[in-house]
Amino acid sequence: MTETNDQGRGPKARRRCFIVGGVILLMQLLLFIIFLILVLTVFKAKAPQTQLLSATLEGISPRVSFPVVNIQLNITLNLTLLIKNPNHVSFKHGPGKSYLLYRGDEVGNADLYPGLIPSKGAETLPSRLTIQVDQMAADMSALISDVLAGQVVLETRTRIPGRATFLKIFKKHAVATSDCRFTIDIPSLKIQSQECENKTKF
Repeated sequence: MTETNDQGRGPKARRRCFIVGGVILLMQLLLFIIFLILVLTVFKAKAPQTQLLSATLEGISPRVSFPVVNIQLNITLNLTLLIKNPNHVSFKHGPGKSYLLYRGDEVGNADLYPGLIPSKGAETLPSRLTIQVDQMAADMSALISDVLAGQVVLETRTRIPGRATFLKIFKKHAVATSDCRFTIDIPSLKIQSQECENKTKF
């Protein structure tokens, strides 16, 4: 009698094991699909956005050398950059570099301090550049023309290396670059307009 009952329960027990195993596999498959969707959509890496908040001029320091008369005029340009992190993960960046260009020629550069931008957060980075006006004056007629027209167009190229951290476990290295073109009004020395293009290389 006991053997008959054991034989009857055998196929049912195996069937139950198959069902439970199938449900577990199905749940794992669903979790993997959900995780994959999140990685490809919600947690897909996006380029940090850079915005130039302000630009002020100060510290005009002329230098005259002899016996050959050579006049050099250096001006300090204080830039305030706003870096926005549109991702759902934090972005920890190392020391960056910002270059200032006038008509395609580099006329100044500055180092950017490292920091951490939280998910969906932003960070303000000060940048202090010394403009070498003698380099800007390579084409003096163009510089004079810009000043008389009441506006000077400058460009900044910023490179910020860092890494994005997902769930405090997965880390992905990235380099955020930003090219901004802005116009400074003369004589108010305020930003009149700006256009920025942001990219991230993983």
